Amino acid sequence: MLFVTDLYVGRFAPSPTGLLHIGSLLTAVASYLDARSRHGRWLVRMEDLDPPREMPGAAAAILTTLEAFALHWDGEVVYQSRRHHLYAAALAQLRAHELVYPCYCSRKTVQAEARGMGVDGVVYGGRCASLSTDTCLCADKMPAWRLRVGAELISFLDAVQGWQQQYLTSDVGDFVLLRADGFWAYQLAVVVDDAAQGINHVVRGQDLLVSTPRQMYLQQLLGLPQPTYAHLPLLTNALGQKWSKQTQAPALDLHRREALLRQVLAYLGLPQAPQVDSLADLLGWAVQHWQLERVLPQAIVAVQ
Repeated sequence: MLFVTDLYVGRFAPSPTGLLHIGSLLTAVASYLDARSRHGRWLVRMEDLDPPREMPGAAAAILTTLEAFALHWDGEVVYQSRRHHLYAAALAQLRAHELVYPCYCSRKTVQAEARGMGVDGVVYGGRCASLSTDTCLCADKMPAWRLRVGAELISFLDAVQGWQQQYLTSDVGDFVLLRADGFWAYQLAVVVDDAAQGINHVVRGQDLLVSTPRQMYLQQLLGLPQPTYAHLPLLTNALGQKWSKQTQAPALDLHRREALLRQVLAYLGLPQAPQVDSLADLLGWAVQHWQLERVLPQAIVAVQ
């Protein structure tokens, strides 16, 4: 399943919960340019593990949009919905080493306990960590499966955001790998798939930066290689909200492809591109002038 190579292998991994918007385009273009500028492979993976949130037809529309912007990928598109056996095998490996346990806590319970601990956000307090099915009154319910986290500091150098560190015990707590509703959690799936596809460079949005220490910890436990990471600045609307489906980011206007592509190239620190005959030519120019070091970490107010 795994392969070792000196070749740069990157990826773009959208979730089909809606159509691509300007923030999605920034991530797609940056990951594409970083791969192509290093003569590497650029893969596309559809992260379709949450059917209740997915939009019918979105996966196909995303691929059509990428092609419309001349962002052509290598190999076949991978769909996470077809890879449950890989995630189950990883969970079984962790269970065999007693690194995971069933948890019957509701999100409401976790939030209430976090507030009681005086912790900002949702940090799991470990209520079920030592609970046996013999004493649990909820054993007839389907549990989530949580990973036991270690006390060590997880740190790494992000190519855009700089030095990062996190204590999983105090900042996150034991986290979910398989949800109680039977859906796989993002943290496990992304780690398994990046390793299975030989991904060694991850270029993605800053909103996922906080998840990276969890993924690195999982990689260590599963004996998987760790990619290098680069987290791009967030694009926000005039209210300072991240452009996303939740903030009603408009879908990309395919009649304005060149203007939108030039817009994200400017956000990524490239100089003004010359006039070209096609989007492919514009991307070719961008590959030649791409420098990840030019990307600034600060959020950018973007229009579309």
